[in-house]
Amino acid sequence: MHDDQVDVTTDIVAALVQEQFPQWSGEAIRLLSSTGTVHAIFRIGDGLSARFPLRPTDAAEALAVLEREAEASAELARVSRFPVPEPVALGKPGAGYPMPWSVQTWLPGTVAFDADPSGSDAFAEDLAAFIAGLRGAETRGRRFGGENRGGVLAHHDDWMAKCFEESEGLLDVPRLRQVWSHFRELPRTTADVMSHGDLIPGNVLVTGDRLGGVLDTGGFGPADPALDLVSAWHLLRPGPREVLRRALACDDLEWERGRAWAFEQAMGLVWYYVESNPTMSGLGCRTLDRILESTK
Repeated sequence: MHDDQVDVTTDIVAALVQEQFPQWSGEAIRLLSSTGTVHAIFRIGDGLSARFPLRPTDAAEALAVLEREAEASAELARVSRFPVPEPVALGKPGAGYPMPWSVQTWLPGTVAFDADPSGSDAFAEDLAAFIAGLRGAETRGRRFGGENRGGVLAHHDDWMAKCFEESEGLLDVPRLRQVWSHFRELPRTTADVMSHGDLIPGNVLVTGDRLGGVLDTGGFGPADPALDLVSAWHLLRPGPREVLRRALACDDLEWERGRAWAFEQAMGLVWYYVESNPTMSGLGCRTLDRILESTK
């Protein structure tokens, strides 16, 4: 999916486990088929999963990121009423793999890409309860300090300009530019709250028609309260979307900013993954369609 992607194989993972965590050396190692774009994920037996960053970076910097993600995941686990993975261990480079890696608990369930919950009011209610639980967690004085989604919409103008350029021939770019010109002006009037930060179908588990768990929790941190509302367009059709909005008591401005963050994310998915990850590219197109439909 990335030009500089690091190759990770079952044999490499088995060697790393044998060398660094011999207590698990008898467990079966299986590559998990995933739409994920940041990590390769392997099962270790029935109870664990190992996550390997796909893009190369300095090992010390990568370790610092994994340590922060483990701390964030543990913090989210303490406030979530729904199952989430919990950090177990951090591995070191070795066996031909150049970076540190992480081990966490495995959660059963089917990702929302494969078990579409978009028409379920009960799922929307669960999702609202999950988001509300995170919003109720203490920020402890922390504020958004990253460069990704969750801060100031207009700070993403350069990225959006690249997305519009790359999307020529794929999308109705003139119309989408007009949509962004509206979104980027939306004011921010509320303080940061704690947020998952990436509530897309690949990070959400479904059991029946209910929320079975949430994955990829290492980005838990303070952000715009509207950020987790991206899930309204990534995951839900109009009826359940309104259920989510009512459950969270979103006013017009917060709801519109959530739509703006979903737009920013979707624009990047379409062109970047059009050849390397059609499922993610398709998610971007579907989300944009839902956003444009909701503007009529």
